[in-house]
Amino acid sequence: MDTLPLSDVTVVELGNIVAGPFASLLLADLGAEVVKVERPGVGDIIRSSGRTGDAMFAALNRNKRSVALDLKSDAGHEAFVELVADADVFVENMGRGAAERLGVGYDDLAAVNPGLVYLSIKGFQEGPYGDRPGMDVVAEAMSGLMSVTGEKGRQPVRVGTSIADMGGALYGVMGVLMALRERDETGEGQRVDGTLFEASTHWMSYWMTYADLLGEDPEPLGASHPSWGLYDVFETDGGWLFVGVTTERHWPAFCRAADMEELLADERFDTAKKRRERKEELTELVAERLRGRDRETLLESFLDEDVPAAPVNEPSDLVDDPHLEETGLIAEFTAESEGEEYDLRTALTPIVGDRMAPAQRRDPPAIGEHTEDVFESLGLDVDRLRERGAFGDG
Repeated sequence: MDTLPLSDVTVVELGNIVAGPFASLLLADLGAEVVKVERPGVGDIIRSSGRTGDAMFAALNRNKRSVALDLKSDAGHEAFVELVADADVFVENMGRGAAERLGVGYDDLAAVNPGLVYLSIKGFQEGPYGDRPGMDVVAEAMSGLMSVTGEKGRQPVRVGTSIADMGGALYGVMGVLMALRERDETGEGQRVDGTLFEASTHWMSYWMTYADLLGEDPEPLGASHPSWGLYDVFETDGGWLFVGVTTERHWPAFCRAADMEELLADERFDTAKKRRERKEELTELVAERLRGRDRETLLESFLDEDVPAAPVNEPSDLVDDPHLEETGLIAEFTAESEGEEYDLRTALTPIVGDRMAPAQRRDPPAIGEHTEDVFESLGLDVDRLRERGAFGDG
């Protein structure tokens, strides 16, 4: 498509690590013009976190431009205000009170841009926990997410990606889009909150109701789920394979596909209720029968019978995934790590409709790579700003 759906939206991001950058990336992938404001010579904190940090920065800061500004200098602050005065959305995920101390809190920026939609991503909503330090694992722990993640009898573990950071960003972006729609009617912007704890808690909502209903908490789930008797990952020749039997139709189909049709006559497992009650026994039996069998052959058999099944992929499998390639959801870009350039791939924001789709447009920026271009486009005297220390090098 020639025009991306958010191509008329300008975003200023003052973000670090995951939550703030992920929020503005969602908007950037759909066409928003995102200007990332970074500390001169330092940049986003994740830039100094080794090669893992290089990968995280590259994946989360594609499709953005970077300007370097010293917000503690008068000239840098003035330049920042000029930048925001021309923006539709501002995104920040600094610690509680940091934006206000820098003079870039909501009230400060709304005074110069009443139509600004201001997304503030924090660990918690304001309240009893509001001043606590917020980070991904804190939210996963306090929301109960960690309590159901991992294996029974072992220590709780975090999800294998920054799920709480991304959740807070996702809910925040939903709020931004609603605020932009309201602004179309009223002309007024507003502050929008995106918070890690509340996002993670919302994702735990049915487990909260479960605990309220049964008077007990769920155990760590591993790859299973208590609602179904056969729902787990199994070791095969070729890797781990997930299989889920969630309906009465799936049970005979599973037995046929797994060449275990004798189980259809086994009264221990002939109803969904019995399979739930004998879950451990059934899972152990199936695990023994599938161990050593070829994963691809099993997967094909299950899919032929329309039984939910999937290989447990590694991230390296996804960069060449034929489905992601066919659906246009692989981003290809060039980024630097340890002084060398690499051609890299990642996943695009999966928001697709009849007349909209994401696009990869810009490589991840170097610190301040677009400083001059951005401020010249605002009609500001870049040389004068530099002389006054706006960019931290004057």
